[in-house]
Amino acid sequence: MHCARNEKPTFLFFYLCALLQHVMTVSEIRQRYFDFFEKKGHKIVPSAPLVIKNDPTLLFTNAGMNQFKDYFLGNEPAPVPRIANSQKCLRVSGKHNDLEEVGVDTYHHTLFEMLGNWSFGDYFKQDAIDWAWELLTKEYQLNPKDLYITVFEGDATDKVAADNESKEFWLKHVDPAHILMASKKDNFWEMGDTGPCGPCTEIHVDLRSEDDKLSIPGASLVNKDHPQVIEIWNLVFMQFNRKANGSLEPLPQTHVDTGMGLERLAMALQGKQSNYDTDLFQALIQHMVQHSGKGYGINESTDIALRVIADHVRAIAFSIADGQLPSNSGAGYVIRRILRRAVRYGYQTLELNEPFLCSLVPVLIEQMGRPYQELIAQEALIVKVIREEELSFFRTLEQGIKRMDLLMENSMKSDQRHLNGSTVFELYDTYGFPLDLIQLIARENSFTVDETGFNAELLQQKERSRAATGVTADDWQHVNDEVPTEFVGYDLLQCSSNILRYRKVNQKNRAFYQIVLDTTPFYAESGGQVGDTGWLVDAQGNKTPIFDVKKENNLIVHLCENLPNNLDQTFEAIVDQVRRNNIRKNHSATHLLHHALRQVLGNHVEQKGSLVSPEYLRFDFSHFAKVSDEEMHDIIKRVESQIAANTRLKELRNTPIAEAQAMGAMALFGEKYGDTVRVIQFGESLELCGGTHVDATGEIGLIKVQSEAAVAAGIRRIEMITGNAAEQHYKEETALMARVRAHFKNPKDLLKSIEDLADQNQALTKEIELLIKERNKTIKQDLKSKLETIDGMQVLCVQLPLDSNSVKDILFQLKGEIQPFVGIIGNVDGEKCGLSVMIEESLIESKAWNATQWIREVAPLIQGGGGGQAFFATAGGKNPKGLPEALSILKQKL
Repeated sequence: MHCARNEKPTFLFFYLCALLQHVMTVSEIRQRYFDFFEKKGHKIVPSAPLVIKNDPTLLFTNAGMNQFKDYFLGNEPAPVPRIANSQKCLRVSGKHNDLEEVGVDTYHHTLFEMLGNWSFGDYFKQDAIDWAWELLTKEYQLNPKDLYITVFEGDATDKVAADNESKEFWLKHVDPAHILMASKKDNFWEMGDTGPCGPCTEIHVDLRSEDDKLSIPGASLVNKDHPQVIEIWNLVFMQFNRKANGSLEPLPQTHVDTGMGLERLAMALQGKQSNYDTDLFQALIQHMVQHSGKGYGINESTDIALRVIADHVRAIAFSIADGQLPSNSGAGYVIRRILRRAVRYGYQTLELNEPFLCSLVPVLIEQMGRPYQELIAQEALIVKVIREEELSFFRTLEQGIKRMDLLMENSMKSDQRHLNGSTVFELYDTYGFPLDLIQLIARENSFTVDETGFNAELLQQKERSRAATGVTADDWQHVNDEVPTEFVGYDLLQCSSNILRYRKVNQKNRAFYQIVLDTTPFYAESGGQVGDTGWLVDAQGNKTPIFDVKKENNLIVHLCENLPNNLDQTFEAIVDQVRRNNIRKNHSATHLLHHALRQVLGNHVEQKGSLVSPEYLRFDFSHFAKVSDEEMHDIIKRVESQIAANTRLKELRNTPIAEAQAMGAMALFGEKYGDTVRVIQFGESLELCGGTHVDATGEIGLIKVQSEAAVAAGIRRIEMITGNAAEQHYKEETALMARVRAHFKNPKDLLKSIEDLADQNQALTKEIELLIKERNKTIKQDLKSKLETIDGMQVLCVQLPLDSNSVKDILFQLKGEIQPFVGIIGNVDGEKCGLSVMIEESLIESKAWNATQWIREVAPLIQGGGGGQAFFATAGGKNPKGLPEALSILKQKL
């Protein structure tokens, strides 16, 4: 039943409308979007993983179009002309950085769902606009009077006219007063510094009260960051290509790329004033209300904390489910920052001192598990990783607060109540303290904070990071007519190839070239397997080395230091066969290892990362305990048994994904698979894999597990060598054992001989320690005669030919026997030297002395560094000539 708009409603009518009205849940909104566009001839496809694998410009999927970049770039044809989906996106770094706004306002998020529909050379502006209006006003029944449209006004610099075509299409539906012309900043969308781009038209909704709408027209608030006048849908019309010199050229085909934030749409359809008031977030917020005992909607700072936590747990959980664990670098560092920001709000505002984020995971799965099955499958791992990260950060917070207390204490001793920029940055960078937490603690202790100095340090760090990762690329130079690159490397290691295009790239102050071939035997780095190396050889026999091969999106690019001569000739593309064979052995061994791990440890084991190189393999997997010696022995035995069986490779190419899954082929979470896949089978081991493998397991040869250890909460890592590397290892071990036997004169029981020697060594060590203690007592008694009385203190300042441990022992003995005592000793031990300072505790308080500060001041004189506590500190160095000056400076302080 629909409420009629053109008739005067009666009370009974409103009552019936209220009874029959159904507020759509987020799940229903998502499904209705799919149904609408499926009827319009679109194929509904799943969301791509959050973590980007083959795009050097992105860490995370930050827009719905990311997985379709190859279609827009022309690297490969789109499988169908019309597609729609809901894409999980993360915006926390780079150009789209919403992190600091999340939770403070009511409509920004780290993770969000982007509803999108795409046309690849099919429909264009008219259909995109007509369907958007139909969906919003007919299907979702938004009031047309609440909708405002922005259209690109043109740009003189780019010589692009206003998008009057889109405006005319909108005028069929919209009051002219609700159509606003907007600048390039807001209404011209670009994929990056170069590449496909074009004008866009945005749909905004006014969610204010009727009184507010009458008071201030909604048109004046569009694009003004008003929390209730917000953009909900952006329709991008890709019709240009931005070149490296900044100029635009028309694309050979035009495309449509639209994106609508599901959370914002839900806010509008559910009649809420905040995204966080929708059903999707309220379940998470109300759980935290019960957990913390803090109400929502009462206090602004509490509300912000609850919103931050509800938002951030989604980003963290989805990232872990897609295979990205928190770490100290790259995408993992971003996830750790998000997690720690959430924990910090819980700690600082909700007064929570124990893990709480992990308890939200079941609530999140209840809300989003059905459309995103990876959450359900990875629940145990997600909970474990989040809990361990929380525990770790709570310990870091405790250490950071102690560090800040010490910094403030030392500052007060110098009659200062000020924390300088470098000190504040240390707390931020090392202990994860955000600036506002530092300022809060400082204010509570009547301290000021050097915010300007902190910002300067932060800027320097960002500049260093940008310089380390900066990449610039020239425009592609086309040599031959474009065709999709054919990869023949599963069957051939050499083939005839023509260069399609090339470009020059600068990365980390290194210049090289990227080459695209029409046919290539080179495997591009993917799925953990490193790229091939080899050569391009021309008809005259001139070789151009290929030092790496990578995928940019799905484009295979060959990296070389210099370009070949005569680019338009035909080349022989030749892979380094020895290197490839070693890679094949390690990759196949990885599959056998994975299968054996699941057999021995259980089916909860899943691959969480891998590296397949010519030298060794590295395999990360989910497991919550150390692999015992017995389990490892069983795992190795099973792998060796498969190798000995010489099991033949069974390879199925272009297999429909549903058929492969029905066979039981293992797919990895966080990987994006197409409609057809490649299946690799060795006996019972059955996986989806695009890598290169041996023809039979016997080719792998010997194996040797080199290490097994934890790399993160719930994640273990095995490193292993195979083939020639394993053979070389065993040869070296055998030779070493022979030398050891010879050293012990070839005893019958070598182990007993080694144990006897260790026992003898331990006994002699104890005897030496006793002798050193007796010697130190003698030295101590001699040093007592060298004590000086300075200002009522007993002072020892000498240089000795002793080791640092003996110096420490002597100083602690003297401190226990003489009061008040100050000891300053410089020592020389072979090529090493040291400084030690001992200060009686009563002097630390009465004179505000600090041994650590003194040591750090003079340590550079001996070309060393040091630290310690206020009463005792040491420094080690390598310049004994600096000891006299250092001792003189320290003595003068008395």
